[in-house]
Amino acid sequence: MFRALTPMAIAAALCFVTVTASAEHSADAEAACTPDVFRLCSAQIPSEGKIVACLIRNRARLSPACRKVFSS
Repeated sequence: MFRALTPMAIAAALCFVTVTASAEHSADAEAACTPDVFRLCSAQIPSEGKIVACLIRNRARLSPACRKVFSS
C-alpha cells in the first residue's frame, strides 16, 4: 500500500508547486523531482505539504531539472 501511495503523494505535491495545471507539465514536474524527493525528502512522504517544504529548503541541492520546476 505504501508503495502505491508514494507516487500519488509525490505527484500531488508537485502539482501543488507547478504554475500550470496541465497534465503534461505535472508529469514533467513529477519526472524531474521524484529522484530528489527520494534522495532529500523521503522522511516527509506521503505529506504533500512537507515534501514541498523540504524541496524548497533544499533548493540548492536539487537537480537542475527539479530546480527548474520550482523556478517557474
